[in-house]
Amino acid sequence: MRFVPKFLLSAMSPDHFPDSVRTGDAPEVAFLGRSNVGKSSLINKLLGSKEAKVSSTPGRTRAINFFALHDGTPQKFAARPSLIFADLPGYGYAKISKSISAEWPTFIEPYLNEREQLSLCICLVDSNIPPQESDTMLINALQQMQRPYLVVATKSDRLGGNQLTKSLTALKKAHSVDRILPVSSKTEAGVKTLWPEITNLIQD
Repeated sequence: MRFVPKFLLSAMSPDHFPDSVRTGDAPEVAFLGRSNVGKSSLINKLLGSKEAKVSSTPGRTRAINFFALHDGTPQKFAARPSLIFADLPGYGYAKISKSISAEWPTFIEPYLNEREQLSLCICLVDSNIPPQESDTMLINALQQMQRPYLVVATKSDRLGGNQLTKSLTALKKAHSVDRILPVSSKTEAGVKTLWPEITNLIQD
């Protein structure tokens, strides 16, 4: 699949969310997870670019960053995007959790709960650490909102075969999900598999 990615805008309130004039009501895919779980790195691998800013400091993403994906090539691409990626602020990092938590009800929860264009939520969990309650809370919230979601385990390259299997089993049990897709932004393992997951779920 070939897209030309373009940074669209950053939003810190519902008033800033992109309107249909800019997006053509293209379906949106939201990327969510704990701070430093690798949201921006995964988005860049999916896009084949460095549109999403990556930082080693947790909590740097404080706005919802929107990226428009246009059909075509850099030389010639469609005026209106076919898909929108939304990179949401992370949560769960101790030093910034209070400030991030305070911001969630003001614009992040309205985005997840009310955004008509939101077609899929990609929930990123870290395969290298034990299951986190904050991830379970997010998944439960999306279920209550009746939002389609897919759980993706990042940093899978750091674990051997048996270790990764054990980690995925523990994550499935803790989050009460039947399936988790392991990916690695470093080796790109699982990235090609994720693309059809995104497009199939949107088409459904």
